[in-house]
Amino acid sequence: MPKSRLSLDRLQQLFLKIESAPPRIAVIGDAMLDLYLKGDVDRISPEAPVPVVRVRDRKYALGGAANVAQNVLAIGARCELIAAVGRDAAGLQLREMLAERGAEPRGLVDCDRPTTTKMRVVARGQQVVRVDEEVDADLSGAEVTHVLDALTQALDQADALVLEDYNKGVLVPQIIAAAIAHARRRRLPIIVDPKFRNFFAYGGATIFKPNRRELEDALGAAVDLAHPEALPAVLGRLDAEYLLLTMSEHGMALIERSGAVERIPTTAREVFDVVGAGDTVTAYLAAMLAAGASALEAAIIANYAAGVEVGKAGAATVSPNEILEAYHAH
Repeated sequence: MPKSRLSLDRLQQLFLKIESAPPRIAVIGDAMLDLYLKGDVDRISPEAPVPVVRVRDRKYALGGAANVAQNVLAIGARCELIAAVGRDAAGLQLREMLAERGAEPRGLVDCDRPTTTKMRVVARGQQVVRVDEEVDADLSGAEVTHVLDALTQALDQADALVLEDYNKGVLVPQIIAAAIAHARRRRLPIIVDPKFRNFFAYGGATIFKPNRRELEDALGAAVDLAHPEALPAVLGRLDAEYLLLTMSEHGMALIERSGAVERIPTTAREVFDVVGAGDTVTAYLAAMLAAGASALEAAIIANYAAGVEVGKAGAATVSPNEILEAYHAH
């Protein structure tokens, strides 16, 4: 990656700006709690042909929009998460973990559904099974009203907005439209991490950030990056200022409406686990745009963050110091 597009001085300047005047990022979307049960397998169950895992370790982690929030906080920015949480033990655990990291709790809305929880059972370094507890129907009625109230309070003080959609029911069309309209009135940068259900409902976004598979699924056609002439037309259909296409080991492509396409090659030196990398990218995009970075600068920095994150196990955060180390090493 040509470093001329992002000098060390500019990178340090942006991080110093965040440190001296931390921007406020409003993150709205589907918060999740990840539970990892790690153990050993010594025998097969007499009840069914399945392994018996004797659990030796239990670990909780934040997922989905909650992982974006903790990544925002790890950058040094402030964060308010607007999400639906169940009145259950998992919801309490999620609240406590966010509070420990410094997230503002007022945007967490209690709902009559379980907190989305993903339990992974791991033995000998291999995932044996994953158990999901969730209700992914759209929020409705009073729940939508409560989320909209929390969203309004958050956006009145925010410097950027993130919409983190995992199709778990929080980002219904009414909430999406209200969030984008409010943010545009305040001229806030808007970063969207979409999923299939509401893919074309995010008109007005600053950066629309799908991965390649998500874009191809939504368009019903393959994306030919060797001939990217059609991508600006896709951007017009999405009604976003920029399309940031993430492509795993192939890095990223930032597409402008003018037709300009900037390829950003990956900086990852070792890929250990890709879980959570997209959330890290989203968090860095929001924080950097809030600090005054251009879309290209924010994408380059987010790409460095992804390169660091995939070298860690599970959904992990990435600090500015790690970005600086990656910049020097690349």
